[in-house]
This record gives sequence, structure tokens and C-alpha cells, in this order.
Amino acid sequence: MARRTSGWRLLGLFWAALLVALLGGGVVLVALGPPPAGEEVVTESPPDTMTPEPPPEAAPEPPPPPPVAAPPATPPRLAFARPAPAAQGRIPVAIIAGGLGMSTEVTAQAIQSLPVAVGLAFSPYATEPGPLLQQARLRGFETLLALPLEPTGFPLNDPGPRALLTGLPRAENAQRLEWLLRRHGGHVGVVGALGPLRGERFAALPDQFEAMQRGVEAAGFLYIDPRPGQPAPPLVWGRSVDVVLDAPSTRAEIELRLSQLERAARERGSAMGYLGEATPVAVERVSAWAAAVAARGLVLVPPSALMLPPRPEN
Repeated sequence: MARRTSGWRLLGLFWAALLVALLGGGVVLVALGPPPAGEEVVTESPPDTMTPEPPPEAAPEPPPPPPVAAPPATPPRLAFARPAPAAQGRIPVAIIAGGLGMSTEVTAQAIQSLPVAVGLAFSPYATEPGPLLQQARLRGFETLLALPLEPTGFPLNDPGPRALLTGLPRAENAQRLEWLLRRHGGHVGVVGALGPLRGERFAALPDQFEAMQRGVEAAGFLYIDPRPGQPAPPLVWGRSVDVVLDAPSTRAEIELRLSQLERAARERGSAMGYLGEATPVAVERVSAWAAAVAARGLVLVPPSALMLPPRPEN
């Protein structure tokens, strides 16, 4: 009996000790508090390794619109023509003065003294005619290019190194013509004379003369034939002169030829004169004559006012 009691006592002590240990551990845990929170670990998702879809293809651009046709350039015969004074029942007369550009003094005197309706023909061999040309145009003159053609008496009468000659192939004359027509700029047309040399021999060859006319027409210029009595050039806007005013160049002869010019104008309804050299005497006589023509029923007009259209034969 005593042994059984002792066993139960030992068992009670065991459970009591266990209970005390449990209670003590709880007290310690309460004193320590909750465990520290661990750092939050953020797991990054791996980059997307999928190939991105290609962007949608751009719509094809529409074809460009057709080019707009540029308006045709105004030909020199119109672009540089001067307006003619009102006729008011008077008969129109035109005069071209040549031999200009080579002498600054002679050219400046002509520009200052001649009526502005007179056409001024400049040599293609003038080296620096720019200031004189500008002065002439500012005053209101029409200017023309003196076109050197093979004259009567060639080679003694020499029209210069760029002249169109009867003995040259048409291709070479065409090249020379192109060079000549590019000289200076601003001209309304060309006259087939270099001063008093009027290109008679070249103009007598139909094939060469016609080819030259076509070149002048293609470039948009007027052509004035300096040979009196010839028909107007058929392949280009132009006219032939009626009277050469200074052959010879004396005061009496110039006055006589001006009277002939008046008579031709009354007979034909208009007339054109050519002055091969604008000498001081010629300039003075033409200026005095022009100042009085209105009282005699005439009006001095720019050369472009008397031009005739081409009339090619079929």
C-alpha cells in the first residue's frame, strides 16, 4: 500500500514539473514578444522574351500628281517690246540706228540725243556694253542685236570672227548663230547687219538664209532684213527696211533719205529706215527730223510695232 502511494506521488510530481516548465516557457515567450518580421522578398518576373509583333506596314504612298505644265516663256520679241504711241490717224515710221556698243562715247551720245522710239542695234563684239544697254533701256529704247552676215565685198568687208558665212557648213553657222543670240540679253530682235555691212551675200543663199531665220524664230526674236526692197522674211516675225538713211553718210544725203522714208510711208502705209552708223551728224539729223514729223502726219514708233508675222509656204 505504501509503494502504491509512493508511485502516485512521483507521477504527480512529474506532471507538476511539466506544467511548471510549460508555464515558464510561455512567460518567456510573452516577454520576448513576437519574432521580427522577415524582409519581404519581391520576386521579379523575368523579362518577356517573346519577339514583339512587327508594326503594321504603312500604306503605300499615292503616286505623285502629274507635273503641271509651266506656261510658255514670253518670247523676247514680246517681253522687250516697247509700247507704241497712239497713231491718232498718223502714219507710223520706224528707224533703227546701228554701229553701237563699240564706242562708249558714240553710243552714249546716241542714247542721250535720239528719240526713244528709235531702235538701237548693238554689236555682238562689244566687250562690256552692260552699262550702256541698261542706260538705253531705262530711257525706254528697244535694243537689237547686230547680226554679222557675209556682206558684199567679203573678205575685204569683214563682218568679224563670228559672222555667218556662205562657205561654212550649216551646222557651224548654226553654232555661230546660237553664240550670237546669247550675247548681252534683253534684245527685242536682231538686224542682219553689222553697221554698214548688210549681209547681202549670205542672204542670197536660200538654204542658209532660211536656216538662220528658223533659228531666230525658235529663239523668239524679231528679224529685220536691212536690204531695201526685199520681201519680209517668211519664216520669222520681222520686216525688211525701206530706206538706208546713211549711204553715203553726209548731211545732205541723210536729209534726202529721210524725205524718201516719208514718201515710202505714205505710199505703203508704214515704213522703216536703217541708219548703219550713229555718227554725230546722223544722230543730229534724225533727231531734228523726228521732232517735226508729227506736224506732217507721221508718228515715230518702235521697230516692233511694224513687224509682220511669219508666212511659211506650204
